[in-house]
Amino acid sequence: MFRFKADLHTHTLLSPCGDLDMTPEYIIELALQKGVDIIGITDHNATRHCRLAEHYSSKRDIFVLCGAEVTTKEEAHCLAFFKTHELLDEFQAYLDEHLPNIPNSPDVFGDQVQIDEEDNIVYEEPKLLISGLDVSIEEINKKVKSLGGLFIPAHIDKPKNSVISQLGFIPFDLDYDAVELSKHGDKEKILAEHPYLKGKSFIRSSDAHFPNLVGTSTAIFEMETRSFDEIAMALHGEGGRSVKLE
Repeated sequence: MFRFKADLHTHTLLSPCGDLDMTPEYIIELALQKGVDIIGITDHNATRHCRLAEHYSSKRDIFVLCGAEVTTKEEAHCLAFFKTHELLDEFQAYLDEHLPNIPNSPDVFGDQVQIDEEDNIVYEEPKLLISGLDVSIEEINKKVKSLGGLFIPAHIDKPKNSVISQLGFIPFDLDYDAVELSKHGDKEKILAEHPYLKGKSFIRSSDAHFPNLVGTSTAIFEMETRSFDEIAMALHGEGGRSVKLE
C-alpha cells in the first residue's frame, strides 16, 4: 500500500465566497507545493470547474476528486463526489433543478464565475450558490447514491451549517461513506458526544476558500493507487485500505 495526502474540500472562484485567485490551475499548483496527492474540488452546489481542474492535473502528479459541497434544505453542508464526467453532469442538472431562484448579488456575496483554460469567463451563475436546495439531506443522499457517488457530511464539528448543528445528530438511515472534521475538530470529543459514529471513517480537510489555506488540513489514504474506486475502498476499510487523520 502507498500513503497519499488528501485535501478533499476546496472552493474555486465559482463559489461566491471563494477568492478570485482560486482558479483551478492555481489550486492544483498550490496543492502540489503543499505535498498534496489528492485534491477535492467542491464548489457550493456546483460541479462546473471539475473538468478544468482535471485538465490541469493531467500532466501533474496529483489526482482530482470531482464533486460539490451541497447545501441541503436543512442548511447542512455535505460533500458529494462522482466517478465520471457523465455522472457529474447528471448531478449538476439535479443541482440546477433544486437550487432556489434567489439571485446572487455580487457586491454582497461575491462573484460566481466559471472560467476556461485561458482564464476567460465563460459562465456566470445567476442564482445564489450558497442557498440551500429545496430537498432534504435524505433525498440528496439517495440521489448521490443512485449515481454511485460518495457522500460525506462536511465539517460535522462546526456550530453552523453542519448536519449535527442543524439536526442535532446524523440521521441513522443516512448512507454516508465518512464524516469530515474541520482543522480543529476533535475526533474523540465527537465520538464521546455521538458514539454511533464509532467505526465510521473520518477525514480532515481545509475547506479552503483562499490560496493560503489549500492543503493546510489533510487526511492520509493508504491504498494501492489514486482513483475514485480506491478512495471509496479506503473510506470503507476494504482490502487493507484505510484513511487516517494526520
